[in-house]
Amino acid sequence: MITDCLFCKIAAGEIPAKVVYSDETLVAFEDINPQAPHHFLIIPRKHICTALDLTTADNELIGHVYQVAGKIAHDLDFSEDGFRLVTNCNSAGGQVVWHLHFHLLGGRDMEWPPG
Repeated sequence: MITDCLFCKIAAGEIPAKVVYSDETLVAFEDINPQAPHHFLIIPRKHICTALDLTTADNELIGHVYQVAGKIAHDLDFSEDGFRLVTNCNSAGGQVVWHLHFHLLGGRDMEWPPG
């Protein structure tokens, strides 16, 4: 854990969050500033700063993120309507917390382009 990382602290249970999924490698919780009726953040417990810091050793982890996103969408009954899974990378990409995370958004029609 990085001692000053907000998401590391959430994953460790040091900061409360409305957790909807947790296992040995991932934690998913409600976003505090939702942009859709369903808006969750899926984070690895392992501290990875950005998508650019992923290595081939993380391939299984990233596949698991997608499986968990589908499980959450299914369990909360918005999978059939559709959802979006987004990760922002670096400042110009919209990243504001320097811990890799995925936004799972659903419950409304998603527009394109997203930005």
